[in-house]
Amino acid sequence: MEKKQKLSFLDIWNMSFGFLGIQFGFALQGGSMSRIFQTLGATKDEMPMLWIFAPIAGLLVQPIIGYMSDRTWSVRFGRRKPYFLIGALLASSALIFMPYSPVLWVAVGCLFLLDASINISMEPFRALVADVLPESQRSYGFVVQTLVIGVGTWVASQLPWALNQLGVSNEAASNVVPNNVKMSFLIGGIVFILSIIYTVLTTKEYPPEDMDAFLKEKEETAGFFNGLKEIIANIKNMPETMLKLGVIQFFSWFAFFTMWSMATPALTEHVFDAPKPEKDAMSESAYSAADLAYNNAADIISSAMGTYGLSSMLFALILTFITRKIIINRKYVHMGSLIVGGLGFILMLWTKDGAMLNLCFALIGISWASILSMPYAMLSSTIDPKKMGIYMGLFNMFIVIPQICAAVGGINFLYKNIFGDQIINTMLLAGLCLVIAGLSNFLITDPKVIRYHEE
Repeated sequence: MEKKQKLSFLDIWNMSFGFLGIQFGFALQGGSMSRIFQTLGATKDEMPMLWIFAPIAGLLVQPIIGYMSDRTWSVRFGRRKPYFLIGALLASSALIFMPYSPVLWVAVGCLFLLDASINISMEPFRALVADVLPESQRSYGFVVQTLVIGVGTWVASQLPWALNQLGVSNEAASNVVPNNVKMSFLIGGIVFILSIIYTVLTTKEYPPEDMDAFLKEKEETAGFFNGLKEIIANIKNMPETMLKLGVIQFFSWFAFFTMWSMATPALTEHVFDAPKPEKDAMSESAYSAADLAYNNAADIISSAMGTYGLSSMLFALILTFITRKIIINRKYVHMGSLIVGGLGFILMLWTKDGAMLNLCFALIGISWASILSMPYAMLSSTIDPKKMGIYMGLFNMFIVIPQICAAVGGINFLYKNIFGDQIINTMLLAGLCLVIAGLSNFLITDPKVIRYHEE
């Protein structure tokens, strides 16, 4: 078998650049989706359940796209790139329409379409790193990908606040999303499609090593039921390390889903004493003043959430320099990063201003950088390269299943029964989950997974 050649930083940056747009989509969703739901009449306790369609979309889409992309090859379009482009077109459309949703159920439907589309683009990106890079560069490749994600998270999260500072109004009539949020989503849709096109045009994919064997296997496994059978077989035959990583992923993504769905209602109320007002309970003038206070607080929180993207970018940049030169201990890097992020969530209980909030999210960003790189680098050392797409898709079950568990009642049940009814306790729950995720790294024992050694 021909040994894969090491790639330059520019080559790895180009093939990761599409993640800028993908993360614009995720960051706008994470920072503003609960705000849109509340604007359209949702209550705080309804929030996790409204978010359930995001992980359901991932659960349905990712294994299927992974399976399909493993069996795709076109001399003109490649293996993974067609899925990047299809997903980008759909996701960009969903982003642009989302803030114009006239009623709550339309916004929920847009969330499902947006997440399904983002997942069509995102899942093949993980496989592409493993397709193209030699194993000694895998950690480096996923870290560069995380660097791009950090840039996207920070810039997209600043948009509602920045546009308001530039004069775009954050005030609107009852049940109408403000113009600064609408324009943010428009910019996000444009960035999404342009960044994906850049990666498609600048990245070269390599054909299957044995084209005859590839075509034969593709023919033998053609058809829906054969595909379903193979997906189920791969689930049953998951590597042991993948299951152990799944435990870490479960608690990690439960924490971040809690943040995305509950941070806006929790922090507008706890930090700024500006919860979303109920129109029927006050006069028109009182409602307008309270709603403006809520929108101002929500803008600040969205901007502060961008801090976790900025700190993840800086942490990823440090890891980029390190992983270019030395082989890191993935297990302990991931463990420490998750625990630091857990402390960031816990500190929110004593947070009463924007500066302290930025510090909390900066600590969370260290976890985020590691979550987006270390598990995939560890996983890529354990699986058959021919099944990289399907296993990367299946691995993401450990991302969406905890989010579904959180959405169907896990968040409300756990935070109220462990910590009490105050909504800020959702952030304490997120912190506890990240600490548990960090300690779960002790399950990982395979030396090749922990620290790859080039033979």
